Amino acid sequence: MEPWEWSEAEWRRRVNQVRAGRSLKPARWPGGKRCAVALSFDSDHETNELRDGGISLGRMSWGQYGNRVGVPKILEVLRRENVPATFFVPAVAALLYPDEQRRVVAEGHEIGLHGWIHELNSVLPEPVERDLHLRAADTLTTITGMRPEGMRTPSWDFSPATLKIQREMGLLYDSSLMADNDPYELLEDGKPTGIVELPVEWIRDDAPYFNMNRFQALRPYTPPTAVLDIFLREFEGAHAEGGLFLLTMHPHVTGYRSRLFILEELIRAAKAKGDCWFATHAEIARHCADQGGIKR
Repeated sequence: MEPWEWSEAEWRRRVNQVRAGRSLKPARWPGGKRCAVALSFDSDHETNELRDGGISLGRMSWGQYGNRVGVPKILEVLRRENVPATFFVPAVAALLYPDEQRRVVAEGHEIGLHGWIHELNSVLPEPVERDLHLRAADTLTTITGMRPEGMRTPSWDFSPATLKIQREMGLLYDSSLMADNDPYELLEDGKPTGIVELPVEWIRDDAPYFNMNRFQALRPYTPPTAVLDIFLREFEGAHAEGGLFLLTMHPHVTGYRSRLFILEELIRAAKAKGDCWFATHAEIARHCADQGGIKR
């Protein structure tokens, strides 16, 4: 049937598969801080090209830049500013660069799930999706010695089975959906799941502004100073509301000489407020779950 032929029960069923439940924005952040700052980096590296068949060696070299230059530069900024972050890593990228993941963890940052090979969940049969998530979790655990507590689906692609699989895996949080600015509890078919959503948005992601594909119409169209301005306005709004500022960046996108200052300026702006809590996604999700009375 075509969508306009669906019964009300059918379109309601589709809408209600995964929904935002109650807000988990806490009344206060740890230490009396006004705003939580969650910096995240999707270390996709070569998997963006591999998941599409690995046709372009040039684009895979772009992915290698993320490991060779981007991640080290980002880690240096985080070390210098003494702030934690979360790195979401496809298992194949972790297998290509295991020492990178060990360094990330050794320097006090979190590593979260980001698929097996940056696959699109919505095109996978449920058993295949489940197998890839479980294999990815085992792989990251073996490499880093720490079991991932949260997931960001590749390309934020969330299938009808994804939440069910996350529940089976006992994950603390997801960071792939967009129903709010601040944390909320995920509902599955109208029922609370206990999983904390730390919402993303393309506005707070570097890729839409800077990505490039010479064989498509995709071209960078926003100068770095304008991107900084957008991110700063998002941060100022989160601070004014006492909420969460969550930023998504990519080492192979932001890790360039003309762009890295965006991260530096954002950190300095947040520090200048004097009342921001820099934390990993897992730390923020755990605080929200505890304040919201979610039993883990």
